[in-house]
Amino acid sequence: MADLKSTFLNVYSVLKSELLNDAAFEWSDDSRQWVDRMLDYNVPGGKLNRGLSVIDSYRLLKEGHALNDDEIFLASALGWCIEWLQAYFLVLDDIMDNSHTRRGQPCWFRVPKVGMIAANDGVLLRNHIPRILRKHFKGKPYYVDLLDLFNEVEFQTAAGQMIDLITTLEGEKDLSKYTLSLHRRIVQYKTAYYSFYLPVACALLMAGENLDNHVDVKNILVEMGTYFQVQDDYLDCYGDPETIGKIGTDIEDFKCSWLVVKALELSNEEQKKVLHENYGKTDPANVAKVKILYNELNLEGVFTEYESTSYEKLVTNIEAHSSKAVQAVLKSFLAKIYKRQK
Repeated sequence: MADLKSTFLNVYSVLKSELLNDAAFEWSDDSRQWVDRMLDYNVPGGKLNRGLSVIDSYRLLKEGHALNDDEIFLASALGWCIEWLQAYFLVLDDIMDNSHTRRGQPCWFRVPKVGMIAANDGVLLRNHIPRILRKHFKGKPYYVDLLDLFNEVEFQTAAGQMIDLITTLEGEKDLSKYTLSLHRRIVQYKTAYYSFYLPVACALLMAGENLDNHVDVKNILVEMGTYFQVQDDYLDCYGDPETIGKIGTDIEDFKCSWLVVKALELSNEEQKKVLHENYGKTDPANVAKVKILYNELNLEGVFTEYESTSYEKLVTNIEAHSSKAVQAVLKSFLAKIYKRQK
């Protein structure tokens, strides 16, 4: 795996170098240095799970056939397109949320002399994706499908972000809006399509598959993405901050979290009142009251039940798929997230 990661990072250097010498723009030293620094700050810093998943998935679809250097490079390039997409979302997301840190360092827009230039950097990051695709995939029979896929998923993610933002409008804190179906819609569009479906869809296209024949795969991956986000919501409250690397703030931030949605569903009138009075307040005393209520409602037990039911349903749906190779891809995704602690 370490070796795969270093190969993957080498491909990043190649792509970055190509973008910094893009003939469509007349570069100055200043502009080249800016983009070079901006890319290194925002693109390769995460866990790279989405990008590496493209290579893993493609390898499984090839059913044991060793990948040649060209295939590894192309699968890596598609993986990096997803990481670029992620960087674009995060740079703009941090501005919208007025966040302070990302991946253990200041958000890009908070770096001295960057400020709102970050908004344009986000647009640049987005524009790098079709440039990478054109350079490396233009002659491929699935080139147009790739462009279409990235456009589709980007639209779905931006629409998901919009629902999330308008649901938590400042000054309009209304818990009664929070339902399981709203939570699911936000998660499906904001996270599941680009984090779960996109890497597998890229691998399927590279393997010569038609995505229209794999709607069931998309549905399973969206379901998996939903399960992943519910885990995230659970860990925000019950995870060990040392393990997950951050202190959860969903309660303070008035997030449409799975926990609050379940709490609203299970509460009596008195308990609902406690939620309405304390959820979304930053005072530790308010947060503590919400957590006490979560414990009264046994949300840990409710989550454990949800987790095992979801897992069984996912395994059943995966095993119903006619292709063993596709099953292997889906099972490898599920194995990475089942019962995770961070």
